[in-house]
Amino acid sequence: MFGLRAIKDTAEHAASYYAATVKQTTGYPMLTERLSCDVVVVGGGFSGVNTAVELSERGLEVVLLEANRIGWGASGRNGGQIIGGIGHTPERFKKSIGESGISAIYQMGVEARDIIKERVATYGIDCDLKWGYCDVALKPKHMKQFAEWRDWEKAIGNPHPYTLLDAQELKSVVNSERYLGGLYNTANGHIHPLNLCIGEAKAASHLGAKIFEQSRVIKLVQGDQPIVQTEHGCVQAKQVVLAGNAYMGDLVPKLSARVLPSASSVIATEPLSADIASAILPGDAAVCDPRTALDYFRLSADRRLLFGGLSNYTGMEPKNLIPVMKKKMTQIFPETADAGIDFAWSGWIGIGINRMPQIGRLANNIRYLQAYSGHGVAPTHMMAKITAESITGESNRFETMAKISHMAFPGGRLLRRPALAIGMAYYKALDLL
Repeated sequence: MFGLRAIKDTAEHAASYYAATVKQTTGYPMLTERLSCDVVVVGGGFSGVNTAVELSERGLEVVLLEANRIGWGASGRNGGQIIGGIGHTPERFKKSIGESGISAIYQMGVEARDIIKERVATYGIDCDLKWGYCDVALKPKHMKQFAEWRDWEKAIGNPHPYTLLDAQELKSVVNSERYLGGLYNTANGHIHPLNLCIGEAKAASHLGAKIFEQSRVIKLVQGDQPIVQTEHGCVQAKQVVLAGNAYMGDLVPKLSARVLPSASSVIATEPLSADIASAILPGDAAVCDPRTALDYFRLSADRRLLFGGLSNYTGMEPKNLIPVMKKKMTQIFPETADAGIDFAWSGWIGIGINRMPQIGRLANNIRYLQAYSGHGVAPTHMMAKITAESITGESNRFETMAKISHMAFPGGRLLRRPALAIGMAYYKALDLL
């Protein structure tokens, strides 16, 4: 067991590997005036930035407001893993969305990754995009689940093959004695997430969107022409999109009650030798295990091992973050025992009770999107697209997602974290058993 401490943040990017290797810094102005536009987007992460891109591509006048820097939150701190799929088992919501809704969600899960591929190509975003991903098995039951998963992906028409690997075959992708096998595909992959988010913001700006940083929203006034107020300015718009996710605070209490900011941490080693890098991850794939409190890891473009995990519902990080994470890392790859750790950082991911993205409306002209439960890089792009489609009347996919109901976390602000921390401990115990 380890002690915990609050995650220390400033108005600038976290001191991560991503911030240290960003291709370009951001310097968008602070909002200090009154503006009007077609759509104002609150939040400069993947959800908000890509909503701005989608709407700007459609010719709408967009203003985007970010409290700190573009990609400051989970979008610029995550493990950089591109994972398809939208939420967990949409069959649970058949009564609400029907068979057609279930099918639409599975198809959106396939489409989500293609949006990233197309966006990177269209706007020439330099973000170390690499395809290849492997789920790894810690016990026999995981291999059975992987076989069922492979068959399901084929059944729903996923054009990308999923390949089941036994323990020996896995070593050509993930060379560790810890795993019994894996499920490999080239539909998923990995990326430098901060470079991607900043590159997408640049694309939105070139398309005409007005972007403002250091412009925290402090009030939302609903009405026929909603007004979004910051500390030094305001924007009146025909439509509002709220995309602050785990970092939106209590701007809208109804939404904050339905998303729990859960902490997750990442370390980055010093650059590994080519021999060690190819020895531990010969497939250069992104990797995850199936546990609730999972480990996830991959190589960066400069051969660092980026190793993440320690997800917990307290919203805090370990006091001894580097030793705890390095111990976990070296249990999987003993070859990294002598590698120095150059970076360590933590951040919040937005967790929802039912582990489905929360998409909906506060009013006819105010939409929100949040709670990706740790799988947000690809789904954020998809949810941004259907939000734009909803605003311009192109499809009803937003409305399909909005039919899924989402409960508030029990216990209110004071009790919901302890209650969920107990729940996390329960699932960790199941993982151990």
